Amino acid sequence: MDHGESDFGLEGLTRRISRGLAWIAGGAILFGCAVPITIDVVSRFFLNRTLLESFEISGYALAACIGLGMGYTVSTKANVRVDFLTMRLPPRIRVVFDLAAAVALAVVAAAFAYFAWGVLQQSGSMDARSMSILRVPLVIPQGVWWIGLFWFACVAILTPVLAILKVLRLLQNHRFHRRSPLDPLTGS
Repeated sequence: MDHGESDFGLEGLTRRISRGLAWIAGGAILFGCAVPITIDVVSRFFLNRTLLESFEISGYALAACIGLGMGYTVSTKANVRVDFLTMRLPPRIRVVFDLAAAVALAVVAAAFAYFAWGVLQQSGSMDARSMSILRVPLVIPQGVWWIGLFWFACVAILTPVLAILKVLRLLQNHRFHRRSPLDPLTGS
């Protein structure tokens, strides 16, 4: 999605929601990892024991951060693409590769969200809890993780749909140029 465009419309809404979830992910890392680990390090130094299960908490925070941040990664085109070959192709052929990559990402993202939902449902039906002293109900961290994966799937599915609509609009207007018209949406 082109950052030069306004933040209105479907792309802008997607970008704003993704940015908000990324901020939540940053807070999860800060407060879910850095703070508990710092408390554990200080308590080990002064009390010779830990006060928190920082390893467990930081693992949940990391999973939440990854899940919540993936939609932002897609909406800002921050994902890694190896496109040194496709950059040399004519724009019309590059469009095909860009769309194929976007569709492949959408399929993978949808599979992640689908299977994560199954894990979440199973944990809920079993009332699964962590094996630590905290006994955290696993639906809490897995729920946050699934929300992030679900949003990732939504953004990843929306990207090729918007790209296809843009290609169709450009084909009607005969406006293919030297660059692939999908660079702002799916290109690198």
